[in-house]
Amino acid sequence: MHGSAAAPTGPASGAGAGPGFRLRTRPPEAGSPVLWLPVALGAGIGAYFALGSEPAAWIAPSFAGLALAFAIAGRGQAPVLALALVVGAASCGFALAQWRAHDVAAPVVERRMGPVAVTGRILAVEPRAEGTRLVLDRLAIGGLPPAKTPERVRLRVEDAAGLSPGDDVRVPRAFLVPPPEPALPGAFDFARQAWFERLGAVGHARGPVERLGSGGEGGWRLAAARLRAEAVARIRAVLPDPAGAIAAALIAGEQGAIPAEMLAAFRDSGLQHILSISGLHIGMVAGLVFGAVRLLAAFVPALALRVDTKKAAAAGAFVAISLYALFAVPSVPTQRSWLMTSVVLFAVLIDRRAITLRLVAWAACVLLVVAPESLMSASFQMSFAAVACLVAAYEAASGPLARLRARQGITARAATWLAGGTLTSLVAGLASAPFALYHFNRFSAYGLVANMAGVPLTGIWIMPWAIAAGLFYPFGLEEWALVPMGWGIDLLAAVAAEVASWDGAAALLPSMPDWGLALVAAGLAVLCVARGLPRLAGVPAVVAGLASLLTVVPPDILVSADGRFVAVRGADGALMLSSARGGGFARETWLRRDGAESAGESWPRAGVSSDGRLDCRPGGCVYSAGTARVAIVRDARLLPAACRDADLVIAAVHLRAPCRRMAGRTLDRFDLFADGAHAVRLAKDGIRIESVRMRRGDRPWVAPRPVS
Repeated sequence: MHGSAAAPTGPASGAGAGPGFRLRTRPPEAGSPVLWLPVALGAGIGAYFALGSEPAAWIAPSFAGLALAFAIAGRGQAPVLALALVVGAASCGFALAQWRAHDVAAPVVERRMGPVAVTGRILAVEPRAEGTRLVLDRLAIGGLPPAKTPERVRLRVEDAAGLSPGDDVRVPRAFLVPPPEPALPGAFDFARQAWFERLGAVGHARGPVERLGSGGEGGWRLAAARLRAEAVARIRAVLPDPAGAIAAALIAGEQGAIPAEMLAAFRDSGLQHILSISGLHIGMVAGLVFGAVRLLAAFVPALALRVDTKKAAAAGAFVAISLYALFAVPSVPTQRSWLMTSVVLFAVLIDRRAITLRLVAWAACVLLVVAPESLMSASFQMSFAAVACLVAAYEAASGPLARLRARQGITARAATWLAGGTLTSLVAGLASAPFALYHFNRFSAYGLVANMAGVPLTGIWIMPWAIAAGLFYPFGLEEWALVPMGWGIDLLAAVAAEVASWDGAAALLPSMPDWGLALVAAGLAVLCVARGLPRLAGVPAVVAGLASLLTVVPPDILVSADGRFVAVRGADGALMLSSARGGGFARETWLRRDGAESAGESWPRAGVSSDGRLDCRPGGCVYSAGTARVAIVRDARLLPAACRDADLVIAAVHLRAPCRRMAGRTLDRFDLFADGAHAVRLAKDGIRIESVRMRRGDRPWVAPRPVS
């Protein structure tokens, strides 16, 4: 996901992208106030999303007025003006996030539905390793009035042959559910993401999808989606998977069809960022086109003497990256990289150099203003952490690298290339690692080694053939370029698989607390933006944020929203799951956020677990940890004894008032249905229960709590 937004500032520029490709920066900008704008803007946005209830509309304007008062009162006083700038930007971020959350409001289905007939227009065709997903708008759903019909739905279908964006379709048998809430408190909130995408339902279809015709309209976005879907199909027709799926990811940004085992290899080796179109890819395309235009111009002396080939090359590179960005699946890294690289190319046209932290800051501000919710995504956090730290690191290392570059000879050039590539991979990997830990619970131990092999291979061989495939595509000759591109992809996949197979390639850790990630982000901001001794203040903040992992108290019991899947913690610290195969997404999420590859001992059908904590019989179990006794009941006939003897009763059935009065604490089927999955901690000072609803709060994207 990370990669530097490199682009030409001379013959070629960038970091670690290939021979002759180097990053050049302006001298350090001594803590310019502009650099703190995205930090303050992001702080305001983050504060909005962290709230437990929807704030009043007057809060942000009030703080903005306070900032204005500070600015007026502190005219000529730099510290006061700086404070006013920070407060004002944070207020704007808060207000933007709140406005955006209400502006995108659209109906969400309230319950599971199906089978129902769904008609609509295809917005996107998303290939997956198993089947295809369709995103539909202009919907009509059987049984739903227009006022309650979602703006968009996403359906998994068995066969999408012959379907493309813009087609009007009918799905006779669709099964819809509301966008799923987190699988446990604090986990990824897909329902929040779906809210901002105006996605009101997800589900699957049984049977064929009927094509009713083509809508014949939709603007450039649908045209780009149609072209992308056709290109992906043609790529995968030439290259068998997984090479074809990886090529589709590199060229079109479609990662969904990459097999799970191959994705795991790229993830564990530290090469997953190569699969996401980001600064690495945009920079490579810009540099390759820039260099090719200048090289071709050199063969025409008359043209070279009359035209500024450097500026012509910059213009050609801008056209190339713009077409690439328009064609690819829109994502935060792609948008950020296109924006930054475009500014760099514009700087070439006006004889300026522009790879600076100021450019990073303005790019972040633009994206946060347009889509404040992107701040909460892993792609935004990892992408900007990597690129900001890269620019700051190259500013700091500009002197030694310049002296090394000034030396003559092949050895000096090789040393410069190796130093640049090592610095790029090391800085980008370390900067994005805390965010990868927070979102994915993984740290790639050998990412530097894998990137030293994978990034040059991508820049020197794979991406040039990708550009050639784009040039040959209109003539139906893309196979000439895709086949050699596939050779490089096979080698890249082999590197990923090899590194991922090494012992300790991926370290699994439990999820970092929210405040720990905030400390890391603040510390990195200080390290990148501040100058002199104040910069060192970022180090303890980053260390304290990482140390927050030591404060994590894992839950002793996890219960799914339907009450059918339960996990308890064994004496060895591993989670014991109530079903060896059930749980689906909840199982995967629970284990990942616990930092575990697999579950511990299975629940005994009848009897006691090896550690003595779990005593089961048909219809229920009793879990004991310390002095606490928790009854987990599936059969209502066991309730009287459970309610009499247990400190906490967790029931997959409805509990009546007498049981609630006898038991110390209770969770029944309605509690789970209304408040989602629960996490239980058996502390020395009592039982602590947290639900998904408690963590999510009362927000626009959270459905109202049903009345019992």
